[in-house]
Amino acid sequence: MAHMCRQITGSAASCAGWIGVIIATATNDWVRTCDYTVATCVRMDELGSRGLWAECVISPALYHCVALNQILSLPAYVQTSRALMICACLLGLPALLLVLMSMPCVRLHNDTSAIKRRRSRVGGVLMILMALCGIVSTVWFPIGSHQNEGLMSFGFSLYAGWVGSALCLLGGLMILCCHGSDPGAQSRENSFYYSRQGGTAMPLDPPANHAKSFLVHFNAWYNSRYICLDKYNDNKNSS
Repeated sequence: MAHMCRQITGSAASCAGWIGVIIATATNDWVRTCDYTVATCVRMDELGSRGLWAECVISPALYHCVALNQILSLPAYVQTSRALMICACLLGLPALLLVLMSMPCVRLHNDTSAIKRRRSRVGGVLMILMALCGIVSTVWFPIGSHQNEGLMSFGFSLYAGWVGSALCLLGGLMILCCHGSDPGAQSRENSFYYSRQGGTAMPLDPPANHAKSFLVHFNAWYNSRYICLDKYNDNKNSS
């Protein structure tokens, strides 16, 4: 039960993190730039907001954005952050599908526990890769913006990216920890094997074979005693 709860918690955290990464990628309030104080920049219409796709000017009566379409003239940190965030968004869908298909409550044709563990591990690795892409992007972008122009503060898009990447990393690690060891190994170690006279037994491990052999010989010896006693009583009654 605890194993399933951890898996569900990790899946929920990863899903929430993926949504945060998508929000960060789609919005343009990553960093806010200003050469003066906030009040001065707002009054002079110089408070700027910069994201992956556009640069915006923020003022009480104006919110104007200019798309960053000149791909070849963009700085390297902007292009790299774009590529990493797009990869993170694309990795989220197969990762969540693999994790959901590895749930104990989901049954597919010819599913085994080994296949479910393999799916869960691959999904957890994809979640961690998605988190790493988001972390690199959300750390590199403000550093590059600060080096090129005055950086005043972080925007809500950057916070959404940080929170989403952290949740994806946490969820991926929880999913991997849930399936790091085979939960059926302990149950197999603590299993008891019973044999019935005249039946067929499955091949067991060497220690279990010794125990089974002892039980078979003991049953044969115990039954032979009753056979001998029955023959003795029959001979005694006939005489």
